[in-house]
Amino acid sequence: MKAAFIDLDRTLLRRASGQVLNAELRAQGVVGANRWLPGERVLYGLYDRLGENVLAMAMARAAALAARGWSQAAVQRAGKHASNELMALIAPFAPSILAGLRQEGYRLVLSTTTPMDMVRAFAEDLGFDDVIATTYQAVNGTYTGRLEGDFVWGPGKLRAVRRWSLENGVNLKECVACSDSCFDAPLLSSVGHPRAVNPDPRLMVIAALRRWPIEHWDRPRGVPSIAGLEPYHLLRPFVREELFPYARFDIEGIENVPARGPALLAANHRSYFDAVAMAIVARRLGRPVRFLAKRELFAAPVLGELVRAIGGISVDRTGRPEEALRSAEMALQAGEVVIVFPQGTIPRGEAFYDAVLYGKTGTARLAASTGVPVIPIGILGSERVWPRNSRFPNVTRMAHPANVCVRVGQAVPLGLEDAVADTRAIMDAITALLAGAQEPSAIEQP
Repeated sequence: MKAAFIDLDRTLLRRASGQVLNAELRAQGVVGANRWLPGERVLYGLYDRLGENVLAMAMARAAALAARGWSQAAVQRAGKHASNELMALIAPFAPSILAGLRQEGYRLVLSTTTPMDMVRAFAEDLGFDDVIATTYQAVNGTYTGRLEGDFVWGPGKLRAVRRWSLENGVNLKECVACSDSCFDAPLLSSVGHPRAVNPDPRLMVIAALRRWPIEHWDRPRGVPSIAGLEPYHLLRPFVREELFPYARFDIEGIENVPARGPALLAANHRSYFDAVAMAIVARRLGRPVRFLAKRELFAAPVLGELVRAIGGISVDRTGRPEEALRSAEMALQAGEVVIVFPQGTIPRGEAFYDAVLYGKTGTARLAASTGVPVIPIGILGSERVWPRNSRFPNVTRMAHPANVCVRVGQAVPLGLEDAVADTRAIMDAITALLAGAQEPSAIEQP
């Protein structure tokens, strides 16, 4: 048997759980409604940005004494009520990562300094197999101000994990440990598969020196973030129609894309300039998007890194295309928007003019596995800006810019059982959008 030991604050959760738990303790009458720690919000703000520090953990250690005389049942009740709010703080990609660990045969063990009675309900609701946490001693249902066992932090967390492993017949060298904190370095050093997740500055250095994997569960792999801002946010102000004076964009139907939650945007493919058209769509959406693109694009110097940094998902059509689908599935399960071109590539020859569009089944299979809506998008006229047989767009059309028409439709009704039939429904919806766009005002006139 092997286990994955998952830290709570700033690892599984996007920020510290303390404020949520303290608010619920006040709501349940465990502590006075006006009882606030001086500078509490500032302390938690620093914790959320920089991770654990000795002062904060000393205060957490002293909390056991402050809890003397509290009702254990009331604290457990507060923990149960707090579970839903903690669920809302889970890092977007964490559920799919935990599911992957379970598929690989790992038992999931929440390992945290947070008191056991405050987090057990949350761990059970999330499907963890066990919990290793700081345990307050209780006699006749009342806390005594003492601990049972170690304060589960730093070396104390390692000792607690070792005891659990011994009791459950687990070899730590076969286990995974995930944490954001440099103070968990002893635990990370003791398992066979350490992972630095959203590491604090000191753990970032340790992980780099020891070549531990560095992960961020709030965004896809390869997408950097500074103070919560991705390259998308930094580039968005510069993605403007005015930067492409040789094209005129006619875009309608953006309101059909959900403002929140996951969505698959499925567009037809006529030109390399489709990427620009979809970038304009993404800018108007006002939220980061991920997109599937050919592996060759990621191999290009500089451009490949940029594509990856803004959320591109590499598709290896000759090797393992299912890896791209899995990455897209994780993004959708995390509540993100994913752009796909079901045709896979720009049609060649007479197929380019075919009134019937044909697509691969990947989009339909993603919809079936995630249950997310598929939003059809019809693109018309992009080939006039950048023909398939040209290496560069035609930038000489300043006086008579080509009109690029983009129509965003409503979600396609799908059966989610027959990928071929659903693919046909998606492509028919895109075709209908293209047919509706062919009006004198919507296309370039000779």
